[in-house]
Amino acid sequence: MADKATRQAHRPLSRRPRVRHNVTAAIGGDICSGRFAPGAVLPRESDLCAAYGVSRTVIRESLKVLETKGLVRGRPRVGTLVCDRSEWNVLDAQILEWMGPDVLSADLLGSILEARRTVEPAAAFLAAARATAQEIADLERACDDMGDAEGDLEAFTAADTRFHETLLKASHNQVFHQLSSIIHAALSYALHASNQAVDKRDEALGVHRDLVDALRLRDGARAEACSRRILDLAARDLSGLMGRTGAP
Repeated sequence: MADKATRQAHRPLSRRPRVRHNVTAAIGGDICSGRFAPGAVLPRESDLCAAYGVSRTVIRESLKVLETKGLVRGRPRVGTLVCDRSEWNVLDAQILEWMGPDVLSADLLGSILEARRTVEPAAAFLAAARATAQEIADLERACDDMGDAEGDLEAFTAADTRFHETLLKASHNQVFHQLSSIIHAALSYALHASNQAVDKRDEALGVHRDLVDALRLRDGARAEACSRRILDLAARDLSGLMGRTGAP
């Protein structure tokens, strides 16, 4: 009995969670790429096992994950259906990654921009009255990090994302605060795309700094106007990017 306990204690950790992650990503990628089209029935479990080289248990667990993301739906006596794109959780970081270039063709970035136009100017207006000194300092630090990262797209986008999430939180509106967490992945993806579209980001950085100044002066109208200007620049840059990629 003791020997058995010793063997179990030294047994390597199961690699199944990693296997499931890889298979989930593989099936999710095949759905997002169009290999399995919306409305189609996925192959039988046995065929999926053969295709991806895993057990039925791994396939079933992966399909459960994909169902929570809105990609598939099980139907009794029918099988597993691929859901329409309108049902996908497009704010999910993994789905955004799996969609790849299709993010542009699906006009998802345009939809994110529309949502930001509705929310961010209002958040900026509220933040002018409600932001704490620490939150304003955090926004200024994000601007400084954006400036320091001018030649590093990834670092610039990370600081840019932090700026906009902090702005939503600084509104001290509970719904906007929750949105900052919910849209993190989509916001980061959209900012990365718009930042990638230009060689120089001085103009956008300047407006970000103007917005911080407006908050410091508690000027709501100016803060709102700066937010709208930031979004206008993003729309311009995204338009140029979509034109170059041929996205509709």
